[in-house]
Amino acid sequence: MRVSIHKHISNPEQFKQQLLTWSQQFREIVFLDSNSYPQEYSSFDCVLAVDAFTSLKTDFYNAFDDLKQYQQTTKDWLFGYLSYDLKNDVEDLKSANFDGLDFPDMFFFQPKKIFLLKGNQLEMRYLFLCDDEVEEDFEEIMQIQNDSFETLNNIEVQQRISKDLYVEKVTKMLEHIHKGDMYEANFCMEFFAESAIINPLEKFQKLNVISQAPFSVFFKNHKQYLLSASPERYLKKTGETLISQPIKGTSKRSSDPIEDEKSKQFLQSDAKERAENIMITDLVRNDLSHTAQKGSVEVTELCKIYSFLQVHQMISTITSKIDSQYSVTDVLRTTFPMGSMTGAPKISVMKIIENLEETKRGLYSGSIGYFTPEGDFDFNVVIRSILYNQENKYVSFSVGSAITSQSIPENEYEECLLKAKAMHEVLK
Repeated sequence: MRVSIHKHISNPEQFKQQLLTWSQQFREIVFLDSNSYPQEYSSFDCVLAVDAFTSLKTDFYNAFDDLKQYQQTTKDWLFGYLSYDLKNDVEDLKSANFDGLDFPDMFFFQPKKIFLLKGNQLEMRYLFLCDDEVEEDFEEIMQIQNDSFETLNNIEVQQRISKDLYVEKVTKMLEHIHKGDMYEANFCMEFFAESAIINPLEKFQKLNVISQAPFSVFFKNHKQYLLSASPERYLKKTGETLISQPIKGTSKRSSDPIEDEKSKQFLQSDAKERAENIMITDLVRNDLSHTAQKGSVEVTELCKIYSFLQVHQMISTITSKIDSQYSVTDVLRTTFPMGSMTGAPKISVMKIIENLEETKRGLYSGSIGYFTPEGDFDFNVVIRSILYNQENKYVSFSVGSAITSQSIPENEYEECLLKAKAMHEVLK
């Protein structure tokens, strides 16, 4: 089905930029960059998939069944995304909030051309129908000069929820917590710009430079774009092993090493942040248990601090072994949406946040990634991301924080602004 060609790359960092620039000619692009972040479960440093041979585009209704059929029929590499609103396929829920982006709820494609980079080794996997283009494409990529961009005008970013309204909404959430309706919820707010004309490639490269996140993505489906600097893995499958790495707990970086260390230590010992993380770790354990071999769910790392360019984060790692009676899409169906972006208990929380948030989440707080022909997969969590619909000139990014009984609304608001900083910087 595919030809596999190996190449030695002497300057992988430069090659990644050339690859991304070359990819812009195609209608469909998924570019995944780990930014050489040291992580235990990484398969590739960079992956590019372009040019759909077949694709699946659907709303939430029966979406996971459609994906299962598509994945089992093609038995090939598939790249794409699951939007947050697939919750409506999994549970009896709805999404009635404003949507300025208008992306499909689910989109996957079978690419004609795939590039897998690890260290200095590149593998090009082309479908047989275009395998005569391998050498020509490679030559073209190697000759690309990475030009600087002409920066377009600043765009006017607005906030969907004012500070006063945010405080009011979080106060309502605290009432729900005190009544026992839920005990933790991820509450999100949107920043947006209308009549916005941006160069998606330029904005992605800026965002990637200032974040250098391990799950960065440049995604394009015709005129719909995702520019992501995500630090979070939702779920990975290798053989029978599943790995989930939820993030809960954030503190800011400082250029002063002593202050930076203090911020890190404060996060490590903060009772509220640890409680948030442990609640979600417990939820993920429960989600994974639905498809796990008996006794195989394990927490291999609890509340470990990882440092990124913009922030320190608290991350836990939960693993399980999949029971052979379940398909790979069953695992996604029973764990989606990811606990770190919902809260606990999941269904009750999803109803409450739907009522209090002002924007349909769509691809934000969903997931993007790929399946391999063997049925393995790796998916991130779509956070710290800019979404752009080129057709209706709408730019959007959302941020959220975890609300627990100990939350102070004003502090949660400040945490949201901290998370929004990189995206603000890139768009201005």
